[in-house]
Amino acid sequence: MPSTGRISARIAAIAESATLAVDAKAKALKAAGRPVIGFGAGEPDFPTPGYIVDAAVQAARDPRFHRYSPAGGLPELKKAIAEKTLRDSGYTVDPAQVLVTNGGKQAVYEAFATLLNPGDEVLLPAPYWTTYPEAIRLAGGVPVEVFAGPEQGYMVTVEQLEAASTDKTKLLLFCSPSNPTGAVYPAAQVAEIGRWAADRGLWVVTDEIYEHLTYDGVEFTSIATAAPELGDKVVVLNGVAKTYAMTGWRVGWMIAAPDVIKAATNLQSHLSSNVANVSQMAALAAVSGPLTAVEDMKTAFDRRRRAMVAALNSIDGVECPTPEGAFYAYADVRGLLGREFPGANGPVRPQTSAELAAVILETVEVAVVPGEAFGPSGYLRLSYALGDDDLAAGMARLTGFLGRAQ
Repeated sequence: MPSTGRISARIAAIAESATLAVDAKAKALKAAGRPVIGFGAGEPDFPTPGYIVDAAVQAARDPRFHRYSPAGGLPELKKAIAEKTLRDSGYTVDPAQVLVTNGGKQAVYEAFATLLNPGDEVLLPAPYWTTYPEAIRLAGGVPVEVFAGPEQGYMVTVEQLEAASTDKTKLLLFCSPSNPTGAVYPAAQVAEIGRWAADRGLWVVTDEIYEHLTYDGVEFTSIATAAPELGDKVVVLNGVAKTYAMTGWRVGWMIAAPDVIKAATNLQSHLSSNVANVSQMAALAAVSGPLTAVEDMKTAFDRRRRAMVAALNSIDGVECPTPEGAFYAYADVRGLLGREFPGANGPVRPQTSAELAAVILETVEVAVVPGEAFGPSGYLRLSYALGDDDLAAGMARLTGFLGRAQ
């Protein structure tokens, strides 16, 4: 019997992006005249650097870029990405191993779609970025969450990964610096995890989009270079969105063995074809240029990071480690759950972080993302990639409200 449902079961099972949903709700309330401050979206408040915009303007005037280009990316951009990867990670790749995608999110989806068969299990360290499990399920895979809490710095161990592995495990997803926790794995731990995956014959998909956003002298380590034992069973995902304040330009990439890239490019040729040429030329200017812009942004992010963490830790019942990377604070609010807060329509006792986030938005008009979006309940993620004034005002509202818990 054919299915009678209007929406396919595969698509109906997808949860919407929680971070984008929170951001959309905050913007809708703001458009309605409410003074909402959003800590939801991971989006730098800085404009894209001028030299990158200039490159895009020049490309837009060039008729060569008004036409289709190769589905896998402009050759000059693929070459520049390969050179940038060697410069920043010490990882040598050929331009033929690069696929340019419509943002990092498409690279994530295509990596899983290319590597997974139905029933393949993927080890997914948690807390995780909200899109990972949905992309795994869309590819027919089974996400296996491996939770690392604040007591271990939100970083999984080889022992945990080994305990979660089965004969169906095909792949490990690795993300450092981490979204949502800001954790940065030390080089020795990156190498240990990589060697373990290689010994087990697993693929590793490593998301390195926050590679340049580290603080306090902490250094980013790519698992591709830390564990050469992985050979050609490592896939690197990256993009220009976070480093160069280019979230709206939609340029990411995937680096993998030639056969994987060929298959993923075939998929993209049917899915979306080439990334917009103007955006690709902007990305070329970004990855070929200096890192001055990100250093300037990091100075502001560092200042905001310290202010946010100090404010959160001043609240009774909240514990927030200082993140070493990305631009998120991940606050443990389990000590607040079940306590009484003054709600818009009388006292409320939120039992989950999702309920607490809803109360915060409705009562003091501050948007945060609940831990349920990234794994277990009991946590809140706050982005500090917003202006200093908004951050100060938002944290004042938040500390004032949460400090009234009974």
